[in-house]
Amino acid sequence: MNKRFLVIQTAFIGDVILATGVLEKLHAFYPEAEIDYMVRKGNESMLKNHPYIRNVLVWNKKENKYGNLLKLLKQIREAKYDKVINVQRFAATGFITAFSNAKEKIGFDKNPWSFAFTKKVKHIVSNVSDPHIFHEIERNNKLIEDFTDDKPAKPRLYPTKEDYSSVEQYKQQPYICIAPASVWFTKQYPPEKWISFIKKLPDNLLVYLVGAPNDSDLCNIIKDATGGNVINLAGKLDFLQSCALFKDARMNYVNDSAPMHLASSVNAPVTAVYCSTINAFGFGPLSDKRFVVETKINLSCRPCGLHGHASCPEGHFKCALTIEDQQLLNSIDN
Repeated sequence: MNKRFLVIQTAFIGDVILATGVLEKLHAFYPEAEIDYMVRKGNESMLKNHPYIRNVLVWNKKENKYGNLLKLLKQIREAKYDKVINVQRFAATGFITAFSNAKEKIGFDKNPWSFAFTKKVKHIVSNVSDPHIFHEIERNNKLIEDFTDDKPAKPRLYPTKEDYSSVEQYKQQPYICIAPASVWFTKQYPPEKWISFIKKLPDNLLVYLVGAPNDSDLCNIIKDATGGNVINLAGKLDFLQSCALFKDARMNYVNDSAPMHLASSVNAPVTAVYCSTINAFGFGPLSDKRFVVETKINLSCRPCGLHGHASCPEGHFKCALTIEDQQLLNSIDN
């Protein structure tokens, strides 16, 4: 009988993408295995036509959150998985793992339910002084290395031919993509800085501004301030169409946010602009052609936390405002 695996990652878009490295690795070692993936509602479209996933289990957190969780638990118990692999550290998914009825229940030691797991793995977050920066894909791979190996697989998404066809109209001349928004203010490179950078770009380059529908106003501010070579595509492309557009860009400019991982998932060139957070946390870009841009100034307040803030705690936002246009331009030249 084929092995049955369930991978659980019900956090945000970037986390779901990074955990696809576990799917890649499991398939490489167990090509006949039945692999299911549990995500939060809204993220399932990224996994459309994924060649290694049998079923996507979707947890609707916004309506009847715990009732829906119990329905999923019943489905999971009936599936009789060989291994449930939980890459999260939150109680709800720990509960699912603990009561999954799987032969092996695997997760991180920081999960409140880890005492009920059959295997728990130490969760390591690097800091800037560590000799080795543990990337998230390395942390996730620790969960499965004893039945695969210690080399993490890169995350990957699979845009279809239709996804590539839908963006072909935008690829008629050289272009870059910019994803200017972030959920967190201190992770978002300011619009005036994007505007200044765009004004220094070569005239022959088209600039596509991409993002969710609620990013359109921000993109319009940037577009209106920069002129005719800038096109606002916010809200017009889904996840996989965005990946298809990123793939052939001269460069993709992103914050420390989901579009960075979308670009990495198709090995598209990417420049990640870090404001309040740092690459050492282990969530950086993974494309072969990748660049990290951050302030050259040593700020005692940076990083100000693992995640972003609604405003700069110090009131000056120097971690963003002291980044120079030329730092972003350099990655095109390279």
